[in-house]
Amino acid sequence: MPAGSAHPGDGARPVLFVSDVHLSGARPEMVAAFLRFLETDARAASTLYILGDLFDLWVGDDDPDPVNLRAMEALARLARSGVTVRVMHGNRDFLFGADGARRSGVDLIDDPTVIDLFGTPTLLMHGDTLCTDDVEYLKQRARYRRPWVLGGFLALPRALRAGIGRHFRAKSERAKRVTAPIIMDVNDGAVADALRRSGCVRLIHGHTHRPARHALTVDGRACERFVLADWYRNASYLRAAPDGLRAVSLA
Repeated sequence: MPAGSAHPGDGARPVLFVSDVHLSGARPEMVAAFLRFLETDARAASTLYILGDLFDLWVGDDDPDPVNLRAMEALARLARSGVTVRVMHGNRDFLFGADGARRSGVDLIDDPTVIDLFGTPTLLMHGDTLCTDDVEYLKQRARYRRPWVLGGFLALPRALRAGIGRHFRAKSERAKRVTAPIIMDVNDGAVADALRRSGCVRLIHGHTHRPARHALTVDGRACERFVLADWYRNASYLRAAPDGLRAVSLA
């Protein structure tokens, strides 16, 4: 399991985590909330981790979407201020590539990544690969992320890529409405396996849009799982400091 060189940095400053912001021109209030977050709370952090689905739709690093460009510019300003920004791919923005990362001033990290978070081994994931009961989704995920499929898609004209992206986004939303919620949630066995393989006692992930802290035991070890909130209803982040972790609402 990949272990990131990522670390909390300055112990006097907190480490922040967000996921599933789903930036979109259709939701200007949340775009504004995210930009304010980058200019305010995030400035006090040593590191900001974005664990997938920052963008609701990303069809290539040449995407001229004005909302995405504003977010990239704001991330670059945050990075120039001295905050390390690390971004993990989600299921909506896995085409965010090296050029987009460079222009945003961020580091791309693997899914999964292990960090030492104030002395606690912590596993970071987007979370979709933990939903092992959703067999059809995982089959499609594996298919779409094959290098030759990604290369072929990125070679298409930008307008065609955007149309295909919108089609699959709508298809995903329809699937959510007809799939049993329990199937789209994480599988307890997959969570235990991930913690076991990584040697971690804490897992932080997003994707499921079910923010909570879960206590669990894996091989006799007391572990915990933090699920990050989505930004569809309420802008929030997880704040980690030497005295513990807590969810912070920006409402």
